[in-house]
Amino acid sequence: MQEHHVVVVGGGFGGLQTVHGLKGVPTRITLIDRRNHHLFQPLLYQVATTALSTSEIAWPIRHLFRDRPEVSTVLAEVSGVDRTNRTVHLTHGETVSFDTLVLATGARHAYFGNDAWEKHAPGLKTLEDATTIRRRLLLAFERAELEKTEEVKQAYLTFVVIGAGPTGVEMAGMIADLAKKVLPPEFRNIDTRKTRIILVEAGKRVLPAFTEELSEYSKRALDKLGVEVMLGTPVSDCTEEGVKVGDHFIPARTIIWGAGVQASPAAQWLGVKADRAGRTEVGPHLHIPEDPNIFVIGDTASVQQADGKTVPGIAPAAKQQGDHVAKLIKARLTGKAEPAPFKYVHKGNLATIGKRAAVIDFGKIKLKGVIAWWIWGLAHIYFLIGTRSRLAVAWSWLWIYLSGQHSARLITQRDTLKDEAQPVGKTL
Repeated sequence: MQEHHVVVVGGGFGGLQTVHGLKGVPTRITLIDRRNHHLFQPLLYQVATTALSTSEIAWPIRHLFRDRPEVSTVLAEVSGVDRTNRTVHLTHGETVSFDTLVLATGARHAYFGNDAWEKHAPGLKTLEDATTIRRRLLLAFERAELEKTEEVKQAYLTFVVIGAGPTGVEMAGMIADLAKKVLPPEFRNIDTRKTRIILVEAGKRVLPAFTEELSEYSKRALDKLGVEVMLGTPVSDCTEEGVKVGDHFIPARTIIWGAGVQASPAAQWLGVKADRAGRTEVGPHLHIPEDPNIFVIGDTASVQQADGKTVPGIAPAAKQQGDHVAKLIKARLTGKAEPAPFKYVHKGNLATIGKRAAVIDFGKIKLKGVIAWWIWGLAHIYFLIGTRSRLAVAWSWLWIYLSGQHSARLITQRDTLKDEAQPVGKTL
């Protein structure tokens, strides 16, 4: 009898949890990802803001499954799925057959029909995004140091973060800490403490997923850090010269996007229904209604809860979905009773503001301030992979906390002085 073949596309939280959950199950597994590493996305903004290095939050996928001979890893990009012939198509022309397929392909940033903005306002989903943003941040200070025209100098020292969810709030807080506490002694011609950090949110408050009390505390914490919070007005344009918020133009050379996400094209590959964000609509067991052996999980799936709300696109949700799919596949292959339909258990919301404040909402338990920051840090360290990573991140944070210094402030790209964000005709 031919061995059952499970193909998992995507090495993020959902995909990895599925493979982990299938350990010991009589099956052959192929894990496909277009990158060779698993990324701990919740700390990606700390790479972008020079607090952590890339190797501290990413791990080679092959290394993670080196002791699992039934798991094969394929470095490739998927271009489509043939449901009839049970094959996954790769961009370089090859195909991979499957008996069970799990699509955990994640999401990218969404610009709400203004894709031209991406060049000027990169989002934050990959290591490449993080190092691009880090380069732009550091180069802005370097160019301001040489700039003779005061107006252009101030534009270099203005940073606009769009979107006041956890990523935007955390990013704005870290930039403020970098500019106002870390860098001032290192520059001679500029005072980095005069840097403007502007957080723009179309909604009425920051961190809308949190309670109003924690949201208000977060805004006050941002104010204390020197972050200007603009609420209630959406961005209407992004250019290499700056950002237009409503009718007001803000000259700024560095713009960071954190306002929305768009699911991967999994629904298009499968030819099935998707919601407005492009997420594939799945049933109570996370497979598409048209095929019980094709599952879609994580950021690229639209999963309805009993109260009618959609399961949020966060790491704990993806891990829970991957665990459910693994249990279901195991039950089918071993002849045991299938688990009950998927039920998402919300463990709480966490966000940090700078290096000494955070907010935590665990339902009945709500915390803010320094204690919340320590709990936030311990929770993130716990979910990192491997003792080495936990120790490295813990040491980096402790060093930053005690010394106030960021250790990952390197501009490493070859064309450092030919950054694509550099406007034509500027004065140096």
